[in-house]
Amino acid sequence: MRIELCGAAGEVTGSGYLVDTGRARVLVDFGMFQGRGATDARNRDLGPVDPVRLDAIVLTHAHLDHTGRLPLLADRLPRDCLIYATEPTIDLTQLILEDSARIQVGDHERDLRHARPGENVDPPLYAHADVEAVTQRMRPVRVWAPAEKRDPSRCPPGALAEGDGWHEIADGVRIRMRESGHILGSASVEMEASGPAGIRRIVFSGDVGQRDTPIHPDPDPPAEADLVFLESTYGDRNHRPFGETVAEFQSIIRAAAWDRAKILIPAFAVGRTQILLWSLSQLFRRHSMPRIPIYLDSPMAARASAIYRAHPCATDAQTRSLQASGDIERGLRTLRILETSEQSRALNEEWGSSIIIAGSGTCDGGRIMHHLLHNVWRHGVQMVATGFMPEGSIGRRLIEGARSVRILGRSVEVRARIRTLGGFSAHAGRDDLLWWHGHLANAPRTVLTHGEQKQRESLAAALHGRGVRAVELPGRGASIEL
Repeated sequence: MRIELCGAAGEVTGSGYLVDTGRARVLVDFGMFQGRGATDARNRDLGPVDPVRLDAIVLTHAHLDHTGRLPLLADRLPRDCLIYATEPTIDLTQLILEDSARIQVGDHERDLRHARPGENVDPPLYAHADVEAVTQRMRPVRVWAPAEKRDPSRCPPGALAEGDGWHEIADGVRIRMRESGHILGSASVEMEASGPAGIRRIVFSGDVGQRDTPIHPDPDPPAEADLVFLESTYGDRNHRPFGETVAEFQSIIRAAAWDRAKILIPAFAVGRTQILLWSLSQLFRRHSMPRIPIYLDSPMAARASAIYRAHPCATDAQTRSLQASGDIERGLRTLRILETSEQSRALNEEWGSSIIIAGSGTCDGGRIMHHLLHNVWRHGVQMVATGFMPEGSIGRRLIEGARSVRILGRSVEVRARIRTLGGFSAHAGRDDLLWWHGHLANAPRTVLTHGEQKQRESLAAALHGRGVRAVELPGRGASIEL
């Protein structure tokens, strides 16, 4: 039995695991490479994945670095190869892949317009037809929890998987989904696979979320495995406690209102934006805060928020209560959702205090690029980073103190104040990762993925310190045998 790594080994993006049991071939995630080194050619390279030989695909969650290369497989998958994910993940994946296809096609059309006579222009990675072909193959699988962890207030019967939660997806392969607490519908995957040496249980953590944060339920770690793949995005540090983060956020907003300053927040459309809006709602509802304008400059984030509202059973009890009472909407009376690019550009002409939330979360694309171009050179502007910035991204250079950055082909001096609020991260910090793995302390082997090398090495040392002996840090393309 062999598991080949398709990405996210010594880096954060491009997650993918190809499981070959000898009887079946199952792909777990197939994400896009992003940030430095994420070339078009690298994303087109399928590595060890031969689509025509796949029997099934499993998704841990919807983010592009876990799903973004699926449309490349669309027209070559066998007719009976299905894609299994939770229902919220299916809805969010369709949204994210449609947006990705729109960007691919738009970039291709722009390159054609600017190409020299006779110059070859690569086709888009994929188009909307490829996304549609992929989403038609998706089948929902409910998250499962043991009886002692079931929340009786979590919605009607059937919101969680019944019985023992196992689903057979290929010859000799069955899976069970457990809450990972990262974004809506995210799950860790338990996989039991029958091979020549018998049955082996493999656990894929997916992206693990923080405990005791709003909207998403706490992670529910599995208890046993022969092999564990554990993410390590923040394996070298802990996040600031959520309550302290919100308190600092409040002080930033108060100061901006007093100084009539803009606050720019690059945020991922799925997960991060919803946490930010939830926090702003509570701050404006509970405290004597100046009600400054809030602009959500991301049509995709607005659609993602609608999907969140459509799946209340996938959120925590507090969020369900606040949503049902209307308290979230009352706290966001100054929120305006911008749909058109003309509305977005008009913000550059506005002065006075405001909060602008726009994608992308790494400052390497999307409408936040235009807001940075027009504002980062000004005094009296703050950019607040609320999550991980990949190495080489504009966001990483800004938080590392670059005095100038190149944005949309122009060199721009940085005069804005750059701040970070790590407590909003959707990823578990070091202690939460150790807590999650502690439930699998008897697992013979642990493989650390989805993290840069420094973070992986730090988490490996912490696991060794807890008596975990077999910790592996493979590179991309490595093959793990059982």
